[in-house]
Amino acid sequence: MTTEKHRIEVSGITVEITRKKIKNLHLGVYPPEGRVRVSAPLFLDDDAIRLAIISRLKWIRKQQKKFLDQDRQSQREMITGETHFFQGRRYRLDLIEADLPPRVCLRGTTTMELRVRPGTGREKREEILYAWYRKQLKEQIPPLIAKWEEITGLRVSEWGVRRMKTRWGTCNTDARRIWINLELVKRYPLCLEYIILHEMVHLIERRHNERFRELMDGFMPGWRRYKEGLKEIPLTEEYWEE
Repeated sequence: MTTEKHRIEVSGITVEITRKKIKNLHLGVYPPEGRVRVSAPLFLDDDAIRLAIISRLKWIRKQQKKFLDQDRQSQREMITGETHFFQGRRYRLDLIEADLPPRVCLRGTTTMELRVRPGTGREKREEILYAWYRKQLKEQIPPLIAKWEEITGLRVSEWGVRRMKTRWGTCNTDARRIWINLELVKRYPLCLEYIILHEMVHLIERRHNERFRELMDGFMPGWRRYKEGLKEIPLTEEYWEE
């Protein structure tokens, strides 16, 4: 796809513009600090884009304020006493050094045990934890896809898990492939289920328009509540949107 990128200033806000072979203008405000990005048709000039942004200034500033007001976690050092999340629940990390194979396990509903070999550095400790996160998420996804395939009549040909900085999930409608953000393993299970359905609905409606919302309402009436639930865990250095 042909693209052109540059930036403009509108009322003190820096706006990143990407021109593509698309029909309509799309405006988004992204975490962690509320940067503004616009995808615009190739034929739309900067003056027209500027007017569109000015018409949405109140909404843009509201979104930026929400991101700036939200709690944030500092970078995790993977040491005893830190807070980590799994399926919406807060756990205290207990780092154990032992000359045994590395592992992660939950002790009750409050403690996450991370066992590593003596001398294991922070990055390797994080790698071990995220390998466990990935395994857990990959076990959760297949039954949820199967459930919603039966309910919706839609079919997913392929799915995968990866870490993404700006989205909770993506959908390739041609390949009928969905990707799920690894960070969802930290959110409530219903939030994961919402994102899976969200991406599946994109198989029949690519845009977030009225038809998309009507489809979501029909399949999952409480989806807006689960969408808000994605924000209930403190932000890390990056934050992810659907």
